[in-house]
Amino acid sequence: MRAVVQRVLGASVTVDGEPVGAIGRGLLVYLGAARNDQPKDVKYIADKIAGLRVFPNDDGRMSLSVQDVEGAVLVVSQFTLFGDVRRGRRPSFDEAADPEDAERLYLEVVDELRAKGLPVETGTFRAMMLVRSEVDGPVTIQIDSRKLY
Repeated sequence: MRAVVQRVLGASVTVDGEPVGAIGRGLLVYLGAARNDQPKDVKYIADKIAGLRVFPNDDGRMSLSVQDVEGAVLVVSQFTLFGDVRRGRRPSFDEAADPEDAERLYLEVVDELRAKGLPVETGTFRAMMLVRSEVDGPVTIQIDSRKLY
C-alpha cells in the first residue's frame, strides 16, 4: 500500500461538478492499494498517517501530528501510485490491486483513521475526481507499507 501525504490548509474533491469531500487544515492523502496487501498494510499506513509529525510547533519545528493540531484528513483513492514506467512511456498498473480489493482496503484505511478519532472525508472510489488543494509548506511525504518486508 502506498500513500502520498500532503500537509494542506484546505482540500476538496468534486465529482461531476458536485462536492463530495472537503477539509480545512489537515492532510490530503492519495492512497493506492497493491496486489496482496494485507491487514498489516492497512494498519501500518493508517498509523503512519495519523502519527505523522509534519505540523509546526510554536518554534516552527515539524513536531505535531494531524491529531495534535485537531486537523482533518481527506483520503483520495489513487491506483496510479502503482504506475510502473520502467519500460516504455505508458505506465503499467500490474502491481495495483484489482478494484474490488482496492476499494475494500481503501475503506479499511478510512475506518482505521476514523477509529483514531480523526475527522475523515473521502473522494468517490473509481470516479473521475477534481481535487483541489492548498498545499502548506509544501510538505509532501511518501509512505510505502512494502518497506516493512
